[in-house]
Amino acid sequence: MTSASTRRAPSAGRGTPRTPSHLHVSYVEPHTLSSLLHSASAPQPMAVVSFGHPLSYDVPCPVITPDLPQIAGSPLMEVWTSDRPIHTATDGRLSTAMNGEWLIGAFSLDEPPNRSLDALTYDAYRTILRHLNDSGYPHLCRIWNYFPRINDDQDGLERYRRFCVGRHRALAESLPGFPCSLPAATAVGTQSGPLQIMFLASTEAGDHLGNPRQMNAYEYPAEYGPRSPSFARATLFRSDQDNVLFIAGTASVVGHASRHIGRPADQTRESICNILTVLERAGAIGNADFLDKASRAMYKAYVRDAGSLSEIRDALQRSPLSSRPLLFLQGDLCRKELLVEIEGLIFSE
Repeated sequence: MTSASTRRAPSAGRGTPRTPSHLHVSYVEPHTLSSLLHSASAPQPMAVVSFGHPLSYDVPCPVITPDLPQIAGSPLMEVWTSDRPIHTATDGRLSTAMNGEWLIGAFSLDEPPNRSLDALTYDAYRTILRHLNDSGYPHLCRIWNYFPRINDDQDGLERYRRFCVGRHRALAESLPGFPCSLPAATAVGTQSGPLQIMFLASTEAGDHLGNPRQMNAYEYPAEYGPRSPSFARATLFRSDQDNVLFIAGTASVVGHASRHIGRPADQTRESICNILTVLERAGAIGNADFLDKASRAMYKAYVRDAGSLSEIRDALQRSPLSSRPLLFLQGDLCRKELLVEIEGLIFSE
């Protein structure tokens, strides 16, 4: 196991960055999950992400199960834990876990045939934001959005663009400091299932960063939809002991334009270049080297076509990200021409 914690991490996983304030993340083999969650010596579970298949048993924390099949390596689940006592709560389709400094939540909504995705997304985000304020964790840190048929048309507008309309409306109405307070985020198309949103929030605010190579997503021109995508390129949390950087889903976009249409290896290299630029900017702000060998990191690559995996993986293996744990998942992306999107979590002292 590659550990990213200054404390001893559970031996069942690999690639385990530790964020400040007693929050951990691991990639764990499914057959070890039950024993890990019920071990008296293990940190307490805050969330479980199971890719491509549902859990066969209940766990005492929020769960999200996006239909995003893993397409390389042994099957892994993503497990978030805390070494502080946690409190869990469930309100309908919303479940949360809190440890006094961090809140992780999972929200799932089925799509009725008579409601548009923008209306559904608006309701979901309004519910989430209201819950965060009521719970005392008002600062959004990271969001993951998963829903099917992301590039399909719905009543004359692409579903991703409808999602952006609903998300923008809710955040613009209810998020203090919008748009500068927008956190890092990912939106990926699943093969099936409901709208699923996983979110991380804190009692303290982080630094939400742009990328000098890219226009802020929330400033995109109207050609990308009636409302721009509402997220930052990264969110940085700093403390006296360490830094943690959440990198948003990052693709082959320079300025606001997609690059290298039809070329998965070139798109991967462009995405890596964007990530390296964010790492450099975050390092300057946090006085840290997020590419240093002592830093701990884990990445996910969302791949549109499994047939492109070998080219994408080869480009990653030839990059500065090659030594880091990396999970490959098959999913559709926010623009039809994009073939790969990469996100990351990096911990640095």
